[in-house]
Amino acid sequence: MRKEKLTILSNLPVAAAIWRLELATEDPGREVDGEFVHLSVPGHFLRRPLSLCEVNPGRITLLYKIVGEGTRTLASLPEGTILDALTDLGHGFHPEACRQEALLIGGGLGAAPLYLLARRLKAAGKSVTAVLGFNRVEEVVLDAAFCTLCDRVEMTTLDGSAGRKGFVTDALEVLELRYDYFYTCGPMVMMKAVCALLPGSGEASLEERMGCGCGICYGCSIPTAQGPRRVCADGPVFKKEDLSW
Repeated sequence: MRKEKLTILSNLPVAAAIWRLELATEDPGREVDGEFVHLSVPGHFLRRPLSLCEVNPGRITLLYKIVGEGTRTLASLPEGTILDALTDLGHGFHPEACRQEALLIGGGLGAAPLYLLARRLKAAGKSVTAVLGFNRVEEVVLDAAFCTLCDRVEMTTLDGSAGRKGFVTDALEVLELRYDYFYTCGPMVMMKAVCALLPGSGEASLEERMGCGCGICYGCSIPTAQGPRRVCADGPVFKKEDLSW
Protein backbone atom coordinates (compact mmCIF):
# COMPACT_ATOMS: atom_id res chain seq x y z
CA MET A 1 0.00 0.00 0.00
CA ARG A 2 1.12 3.52 -0.80
CA LYS A 3 -0.36 6.91 0.02
CA GLU A 4 -0.32 9.32 -2.90
CA LYS A 5 -1.58 12.71 -3.98
CA LEU A 6 -3.38 12.33 -7.31
CA THR A 7 -4.26 15.31 -9.50
CA ILE A 8 -7.41 15.32 -11.61
CA LEU A 9 -6.55 15.63 -15.30
CA SER A 10 -10.13 15.16 -16.50
CA ASN A 11 -13.46 14.21 -14.92
CA LEU A 12 -16.17 13.77 -17.54
CA PRO A 13 -19.47 11.89 -18.06
CA VAL A 14 -19.30 9.01 -20.54
CA ALA A 15 -22.72 7.37 -20.08
CA ALA A 16 -25.85 7.64 -17.94
CA ALA A 17 -24.57 8.57 -14.43
CA ILE A 18 -21.14 7.12 -15.31
CA TRP A 19 -18.00 9.26 -15.25
CA ARG A 20 -14.44 8.79 -16.47
CA LEU A 21 -11.79 10.09 -14.05
CA GLU A 22 -8.22 10.51 -15.26
CA LEU A 23 -5.59 11.20 -12.61
CA ALA A 24 -1.93 12.12 -12.68
CA THR A 25 0.02 9.81 -10.39
CA GLU A 26 3.44 9.76 -8.78
CA ASP A 27 3.87 6.20 -10.01
CA PRO A 28 5.68 6.00 -13.38
CA GLY A 29 3.03 3.50 -14.54
CA ARG A 30 2.67 -0.24 -14.53
CA GLU A 31 -0.19 -2.52 -15.48
CA VAL A 32 -1.67 -4.21 -12.43
CA ASP A 33 -5.03 -5.54 -13.57
CA GLY A 34 -7.55 -6.11 -10.82
CA GLU A 35 -6.04 -3.77 -8.22
CA PHE A 36 -7.97 -0.74 -7.00
CA VAL A 37 -7.49 2.77 -5.65
CA HIS A 38 -9.07 3.89 -2.36
CA LEU A 39 -9.91 7.51 -3.07
CA SER A 40 -10.65 10.21 -0.51
CA VAL A 41 -13.55 12.51 -1.49
CA PRO A 42 -13.56 16.01 0.06
CA GLY A 43 -16.22 16.38 2.75
CA HIS A 44 -16.78 12.63 3.15
CA PHE A 45 -15.24 10.42 5.82
CA LEU A 46 -15.06 7.06 4.03
CA ARG A 47 -12.90 6.56 0.96
CA ARG A 48 -14.29 5.15 -2.29
CA PRO A 49 -12.72 1.99 -3.77
CA LEU A 50 -12.44 2.28 -7.57
CA SER A 51 -10.92 -0.35 -9.86
CA LEU A 52 -8.18 0.56 -12.31
CA CYS A 53 -9.46 0.76 -15.87
CA GLU A 54 -6.33 2.04 -17.63
CA VAL A 55 -2.74 2.52 -16.53
CA ASN A 56 -0.38 4.65 -18.60
CA PRO A 57 2.93 6.33 -17.74
CA GLY A 58 2.19 8.94 -15.08
CA ARG A 59 -1.59 8.55 -15.17
CA ILE A 60 -4.41 6.20 -14.30
CA THR A 61 -8.04 6.08 -15.45
CA LEU A 62 -11.03 5.09 -13.30
CA LEU A 63 -14.73 4.73 -14.11
CA TYR A 64 -17.37 5.36 -11.46
CA LYS A 65 -21.14 5.63 -11.21
CA ILE A 66 -23.00 8.32 -9.30
CA VAL A 67 -24.96 6.39 -6.68
CA GLY A 68 -24.86 8.68 -3.62
CA GLU A 69 -23.57 11.92 -2.17
CA GLY A 70 -19.94 10.82 -2.22
CA THR A 71 -19.79 10.00 -5.91
CA ARG A 72 -21.95 13.06 -6.66
CA THR A 73 -19.33 15.20 -4.95
CA LEU A 74 -16.58 13.40 -6.86
CA ALA A 75 -18.31 14.21 -10.16
CA SER A 76 -18.33 17.92 -9.27
CA LEU A 77 -14.55 18.16 -8.78
CA PRO A 78 -12.74 20.17 -11.48
CA GLU A 79 -9.49 19.57 -13.31
CA GLY A 80 -6.50 20.33 -11.09
CA THR A 81 -8.11 19.12 -7.85
CA ILE A 82 -5.66 17.13 -5.73
CA LEU A 83 -7.05 13.98 -4.11
CA ASP A 84 -5.58 11.85 -1.35
CA ALA A 85 -5.47 8.17 -2.31
CA LEU A 86 -4.26 4.79 -1.15
CA THR A 87 -2.81 2.84 -4.07
CA ASP A 88 -1.22 -0.57 -4.74
CA LEU A 89 -4.19 -2.21 -3.03
CA GLY A 90 -5.52 -5.72 -3.47
CA HIS A 91 -4.48 -8.79 -5.41
CA GLY A 92 -5.53 -8.77 -9.05
CA PHE A 93 -6.20 -11.21 -11.84
CA HIS A 94 -3.78 -13.91 -12.93
CA PRO A 95 -3.44 -13.62 -16.72
CA GLU A 96 -0.82 -16.36 -16.70
CA ALA A 97 -3.56 -18.83 -15.67
CA CYS A 98 -4.93 -18.60 -19.21
CA ARG A 99 -3.06 -20.86 -21.60
CA GLN A 100 -4.26 -19.34 -24.88
CA GLU A 101 -7.99 -18.49 -24.98
CA ALA A 102 -9.49 -16.18 -22.37
CA LEU A 103 -13.17 -15.44 -21.78
CA LEU A 104 -14.04 -12.16 -20.03
CA ILE A 105 -17.55 -11.60 -18.62
CA GLY A 106 -18.38 -8.13 -17.37
CA GLY A 107 -21.53 -6.61 -15.92
CA GLY A 108 -21.93 -2.83 -15.90
CA LEU A 109 -18.83 -1.12 -14.53
CA GLY A 110 -17.33 -4.57 -14.03
CA ALA A 111 -16.13 -4.03 -17.59
CA ALA A 112 -13.59 -1.46 -16.38
CA PRO A 113 -11.01 -3.72 -14.68
CA LEU A 114 -11.55 -6.36 -17.36
CA TYR A 115 -10.40 -3.89 -20.01
CA LEU A 116 -7.02 -3.50 -18.32
CA LEU A 117 -6.81 -7.30 -18.08
CA ALA A 118 -7.69 -7.65 -21.77
CA ARG A 119 -4.82 -5.35 -22.69
CA ARG A 120 -2.37 -7.51 -20.79
CA LEU A 121 -3.73 -10.76 -22.22
CA LYS A 122 -3.48 -9.46 -25.78
CA ALA A 123 0.05 -8.20 -25.13
CA ALA A 124 0.92 -11.78 -24.16
CA GLY A 125 -0.39 -13.01 -27.51
CA LYS A 126 -3.56 -14.64 -26.19
CA SER A 127 -7.01 -14.75 -27.76
CA VAL A 128 -9.65 -12.76 -25.86
CA THR A 129 -13.45 -13.01 -26.06
CA ALA A 130 -15.53 -10.54 -24.05
CA VAL A 131 -19.21 -10.81 -23.11
CA LEU A 132 -20.47 -7.53 -21.64
CA GLY A 133 -23.85 -6.93 -20.02
CA PHE A 134 -25.65 -3.66 -19.25
CA ASN A 135 -29.13 -2.58 -18.21
CA ARG A 136 -29.74 -0.34 -21.25
CA VAL A 137 -27.88 1.26 -24.12
CA GLU A 138 -27.48 4.55 -22.22
CA GLU A 139 -25.27 2.75 -19.67
CA VAL A 140 -22.96 1.03 -22.16
CA VAL A 141 -19.27 1.84 -21.59
CA LEU A 142 -15.99 0.74 -23.18
CA ASP A 143 -17.73 -1.13 -26.00
CA ALA A 144 -15.62 0.50 -28.72
CA ALA A 145 -12.43 -0.05 -26.71
CA PHE A 146 -13.19 -3.76 -26.27
CA CYS A 147 -14.12 -4.16 -29.95
CA THR A 148 -10.82 -2.61 -30.99
CA LEU A 149 -8.80 -4.81 -28.64
CA CYS A 150 -10.53 -8.19 -28.43
CA ASP A 151 -10.95 -11.01 -30.94
CA ARG A 152 -14.68 -11.25 -30.26
CA VAL A 153 -17.13 -9.08 -28.31
CA GLU A 154 -20.75 -9.91 -27.47
CA MET A 155 -23.06 -7.47 -25.71
CA THR A 156 -26.33 -7.87 -23.84
CA THR A 157 -28.82 -5.39 -22.39
CA LEU A 158 -31.77 -6.21 -20.18
CA ASP A 159 -34.17 -4.19 -22.32
CA GLY A 160 -32.71 -5.24 -25.67
CA SER A 161 -31.73 -1.67 -26.61
CA ALA A 162 -28.22 -2.84 -27.60
CA GLY A 163 -26.87 -6.27 -28.50
CA ARG A 164 -28.75 -9.34 -27.31
CA LYS A 165 -31.69 -8.96 -24.97
CA GLY A 166 -31.29 -10.47 -21.52
CA PHE A 167 -28.56 -11.29 -19.02
CA VAL A 168 -24.99 -12.23 -19.85
CA THR A 169 -25.82 -15.75 -18.68
CA ASP A 170 -28.54 -15.94 -21.35
CA ALA A 171 -25.88 -15.22 -23.97
CA LEU A 172 -23.42 -17.67 -22.43
CA GLU A 173 -26.00 -20.46 -22.69
CA VAL A 174 -26.51 -20.05 -26.45
CA LEU A 175 -23.18 -18.76 -27.76
CA GLU A 176 -20.45 -21.16 -28.82
CA LEU A 177 -17.43 -19.77 -26.98
CA ARG A 178 -13.93 -21.20 -26.86
CA TYR A 179 -11.88 -20.61 -23.72
CA ASP A 180 -9.53 -22.37 -21.35
CA TYR A 181 -9.93 -19.87 -18.50
CA PHE A 182 -12.49 -17.20 -17.65
CA TYR A 183 -12.48 -13.93 -15.70
CA THR A 184 -15.57 -12.10 -14.45
CA CYS A 185 -16.40 -8.84 -12.70
CA GLY A 186 -19.74 -7.19 -11.99
CA PRO A 187 -22.71 -7.55 -9.63
CA MET A 188 -22.35 -10.41 -7.17
CA VAL A 189 -25.53 -12.15 -8.33
CA MET A 190 -24.23 -12.10 -11.91
CA MET A 191 -20.82 -13.52 -10.99
CA LYS A 192 -22.39 -16.26 -8.88
CA ALA A 193 -24.55 -17.28 -11.85
CA VAL A 194 -21.57 -17.14 -14.23
CA CYS A 195 -19.43 -19.33 -11.99
CA ALA A 196 -22.26 -21.85 -11.61
CA LEU A 197 -22.90 -21.94 -15.35
CA LEU A 198 -19.41 -22.08 -16.84
CA PRO A 199 -17.38 -25.30 -16.63
CA GLY A 200 -13.68 -25.10 -16.02
CA SER A 201 -11.56 -22.74 -13.94
CA GLY A 202 -11.86 -19.00 -13.61
CA GLU A 203 -11.62 -15.96 -11.37
CA ALA A 204 -14.08 -13.38 -10.05
CA SER A 205 -13.34 -9.86 -8.86
CA LEU A 206 -15.67 -9.19 -5.94
CA GLU A 207 -17.34 -6.00 -4.75
CA GLU A 208 -17.94 -5.35 -1.05
CA ARG A 209 -18.42 -2.31 1.15
CA MET A 210 -15.00 -1.33 2.52
CA GLY A 211 -13.85 0.63 5.53
CA CYS A 212 -10.08 0.84 5.63
CA GLY A 213 -9.34 -0.73 2.23
CA CYS A 214 -6.09 -2.29 3.45
CA GLY A 215 -7.17 -5.27 5.56
CA ILE A 216 -7.17 -3.77 9.06
CA CYS A 217 -10.87 -3.44 9.86
CA TYR A 218 -12.08 -6.79 8.42
CA GLY A 219 -15.30 -5.04 7.37
CA CYS A 220 -15.27 -6.60 3.90
CA SER A 221 -14.71 -10.22 4.96
CA ILE A 222 -16.43 -12.98 3.01
CA PRO A 223 -16.66 -16.77 3.53
CA THR A 224 -14.37 -18.89 1.34
CA ALA A 225 -13.22 -22.50 1.17
CA GLN A 226 -10.19 -21.40 3.22
CA GLY A 227 -12.27 -19.57 5.82
CA PRO A 228 -13.03 -15.83 6.08
CA ARG A 229 -11.04 -13.66 3.67
CA ARG A 230 -10.87 -9.90 3.22
CA VAL A 231 -11.94 -8.62 -0.21
CA CYS A 232 -9.64 -5.59 0.05
CA ALA A 233 -6.45 -7.37 1.10
CA ASP A 234 -6.88 -11.03 0.08
CA GLY A 235 -8.85 -10.11 -3.05
CA PRO A 236 -10.67 -8.54 -4.70
CA VAL A 237 -9.93 -11.38 -7.14
CA PHE A 238 -10.64 -14.93 -5.99
CA LYS A 239 -10.55 -18.25 -7.80
CA LYS A 240 -13.92 -19.74 -8.67
CA GLU A 241 -13.35 -22.87 -6.60
CA ASP A 242 -12.45 -20.86 -3.47
CA LEU A 243 -15.69 -18.89 -3.31
CA SER A 244 -18.50 -19.91 -0.96
CA TRP A 245 -21.39 -18.00 -2.50
